[in-house]
Amino acid sequence: MADSRTANGGRGEDEPLLGRAGDASQQEDQGLQFNFLIGTAVIAQVGIWLLLNSAGILLITQGILLLQPTHTPKQKVQGAHLHAIFNSTGTLALVAGLIVIEYNKISHAGGHFESPHAILGIITYVLFFLQALVGVAQFYTPSVFGSVDNAKSIYKYHRMSGYVLLVLSLVTVSLAVETGFNKSSLHLQLWAVVVLAVITLIGVLPRIKKQKLGL
Repeated sequence: MADSRTANGGRGEDEPLLGRAGDASQQEDQGLQFNFLIGTAVIAQVGIWLLLNSAGILLITQGILLLQPTHTPKQKVQGAHLHAIFNSTGTLALVAGLIVIEYNKISHAGGHFESPHAILGIITYVLFFLQALVGVAQFYTPSVFGSVDNAKSIYKYHRMSGYVLLVLSLVTVSLAVETGFNKSSLHLQLWAVVVLAVITLIGVLPRIKKQKLGL
């Protein structure tokens, strides 16, 4: 048994569904954290990263669509509560996606923030986090801004930046098609991503109420 483990680099003889014996086995001197990346786990990490980011943008878009039509005081309060839930959850999903991809890059000594997609992506992540932080503070702890009226006075800027961030996130997604991983593995087409982004904006932007932006 010891000889067979040595021949396989200490990985044992368990044969995965795809690959050779030991390809998906933890080495005896390896920590558990490496199990996240052994064998085809890297593909799973990319998949969950895409799902987390897609879920994040999906939830944030739902938060926008939910709040846009509200106009009575009761509707606005109810909508704001759900808007906060959707957007906070979406932001957490984006952060989780960032952690997954960065862990993957660090584990493989990959480059960080080198492509336009990566650079714009980290900017978008940070801005989404700040957007969520300001939004929650405005609604739930308006005293941070001095008074409720002061907090309400900057609602329009929160709304404007929210729409800008939605566009920015869709541009970031579109830039992903130029990454090496997409070209070698996913093969997503730029035209398809752009069409979906445009369809999303066609559904969201016409519902903007000018008075809510102070126009």
